[in-house]
Amino acid sequence: MGPKEKPRNTRRTLGRMVEFLSGGWIALLFVFVLVCIASLSNLLGPYWIGRVVDTFVGGSGKVDFVALKTLLIQLLALYIVGGVCTFLQYYLMAGISQDVVYRIRERLFQHLQNLPVAFFDRRSHGDLMSRMTNDIENINMTLSQGILQVFSSFITLTGAFLMMVFLSPLLTLLTLMVIPLGFLVTTLLSHNTRKAFSLQQKALGNLNGLIEESITGIWIVKAFTGERKVSDRFARINRELRKQGIWAQILAGTVPPLMNLMNNLSFLSTAVGGGWLVLRGSLSVGIVASFLQYSRQFMRPLNELANQVNLLQSALAGAERVFEILDESPEGDKNGDSEGGSPLEVNRIRFEDVHFSYLPEVPVLRDLDFEAWKGKTIAIVGPTGAGKTTLVSLLARFYEPSRGRILFDERDIRGIPKTVVRSALGIVLQDTYLFSSTVKENIRYGRLEATDEEVLEAARVAEADPFIRRLPQGYDTLLTDEGLNISQGERQLISLARALLANPPILVLDEATSNVDTRTELHIQRALGRLRKGRISIVIAHRLSTIRDADVILLLQEGRIVERGTHRSLLEARGAYYALYHAQFRRQAELRSSHNLVE
Repeated sequence: MGPKEKPRNTRRTLGRMVEFLSGGWIALLFVFVLVCIASLSNLLGPYWIGRVVDTFVGGSGKVDFVALKTLLIQLLALYIVGGVCTFLQYYLMAGISQDVVYRIRERLFQHLQNLPVAFFDRRSHGDLMSRMTNDIENINMTLSQGILQVFSSFITLTGAFLMMVFLSPLLTLLTLMVIPLGFLVTTLLSHNTRKAFSLQQKALGNLNGLIEESITGIWIVKAFTGERKVSDRFARINRELRKQGIWAQILAGTVPPLMNLMNNLSFLSTAVGGGWLVLRGSLSVGIVASFLQYSRQFMRPLNELANQVNLLQSALAGAERVFEILDESPEGDKNGDSEGGSPLEVNRIRFEDVHFSYLPEVPVLRDLDFEAWKGKTIAIVGPTGAGKTTLVSLLARFYEPSRGRILFDERDIRGIPKTVVRSALGIVLQDTYLFSSTVKENIRYGRLEATDEEVLEAARVAEADPFIRRLPQGYDTLLTDEGLNISQGERQLISLARALLANPPILVLDEATSNVDTRTELHIQRALGRLRKGRISIVIAHRLSTIRDADVILLLQEGRIVERGTHRSLLEARGAYYALYHAQFRRQAELRSSHNLVE
C-alpha cells in the first residue's frame, strides 16, 4: 500500500531544504561573495580584450606597446583572481553541501528509528533504502553544483546584459529577440520533467525493494525454484524503470539543444549586425569583438539555467520523497512521555477484554482475558493465524489494542513510555535477527553497557558458550548478514543470550524452539528452566511437547481463547487441545515412520 501523492509545492520544499543549512549561513555568504568576484572578473575580461583588439587595429596604424603591456597584465590579473575565487567557491560549497546532506541523512535515519512498526509493515524496505541513498545524493548534487551555477549565472546574465547595453543598445535588441522563446520552452518542460524524475525515482525504489527481497530470501527463492518468477518480476520493474528513465532523459535532454540553437541564432544575428555597424563606422572592431563575447556570456547562463532546471527538478523530486518520510508521525505516547526511564518491576500481566485488528472489519484478536504471574509460565498455542504473534506485538506496544486494556500490575501500559515497556521484555523470536558484527557484540545488544564478563555469563546461562568457543575466533567471530554463517539453532542460542543479558522481568519466547534440532531445544529448555525463576514467562509454541510443564496453557483459535488450563487438565477435557495434541503426535509418528522407510 503506497502513500497518497501530495501536491507539489516547490517553494515549501526549497524552504525545508534551506532549514538544514543551520550554521552554514556565514560560509554560504562568503561563497556568494566569491561568486560575485569571480563573475565580475569574467565579465570585465571581454571589455579588456576589446581594448586589446583596438590597440592593434586602431586608425593610427601604430601599436602602443606600453598600453598593450598594461592591458595584458590587467587581463591576466583578472583571470587569476577569477580562477582563484572559482576554486575557493567550489571548495567551500562542497563542505556546505556535505554538511546539509549529513544533517538530512541523520534526521531521516533518526526519524526512521522513531516510526512505528506499522509504518515498516506497509513500506518496501528497498524503497526506504533508495530514499536514504539515491534521493539524498540527488539533493547533494544540486547543492554542491546547482546553487553556485544558478547564482553565478544570474550575476553573469545581469552583468553581460548591462555591458551589452553599454556597448551597443541596437545589437542588444538583436540578441534579445530569441530570449522569450527560450523561456517559453523551459517553462513548458520544467513541470513535466519534474514529474518524470519523480516517477523514475519511484521505479528505482521499487527495483531496490525487489533486489533487497531477493537477496534476503535467496534460500526460499532457490528452494522453491522461484528464480524464473523473481527474474520475470525484476524484468517487469526494470522495464518500467527504463521507460521512466528514457522519458525523464528525453524531457531533460530537449532543453539544452533548443537553447543551444537559440544561442547560435542570437550569435549569428549579432555578428551580422555588428559587421554592418563596423562598415558604417558606428562601432569599432574591438567593441564588436567585446560584444560578441558578452553575447556568448549572456546566452551561456541561459543554457546553464536550462541544465540546472533539470538537476533542480530531480533534486526536488528526491527531496519531496525524503520529506514525505519526515512528515510521517513518529511513534509516541499520549501518556507517560514525561516519565523517566527507570526499569519496571512487573509482578503480573493482565489482558482485559483485548480486541485488535490490522484492518477495519477484520478482527485478529477478540475478547482476550488472561493473567500471567511472576515466577509462572504461561503458554500460548494454536494454529497458524490464530493471533499468537500479534499478542506479542501488543504486549511490546508495536500496536495498540482496538479495545480493552493490557495492565502491568495495575497500570495500563498505554500510560507507560514505550521504551520502558519494551525494556521490561526479553523477546526471542522464531526468526532470529543477528547483526553483521561479532558474536560478542550481538549478545551485548541486549544491554549495551554490559561488560565482557556479563556477556560471557549470559552466554553460559543460555548454554551458548560451548559452541561459541568452537567458532574460529570464538566470541570475536564476525557474523555475516543475519548470522547465516552459523546454524539456526546456534542463532537461537545467541538470541536467547541477548535476551538474558537484558535481565528483563518478562521473558517472551515467540516459537523460539520451533526451528531447532532436538539437542539445541534441550539446551534451550534447560536454560529456560533456570531463567523462569522470578520472571513472568510467556511461551508461544507450535510443538506442544515443549510446554507440558507450563503453569497455564491458552489455546487460541480465530483470535479467541477457546480453552485454558494445564497440560494434564486440557488433555483430560478431551477438547480442542486434546485433538491438536494427538494430531501433532500422529504427524510426528508418520514422519518418523517415513524417515525409517527411506533409510
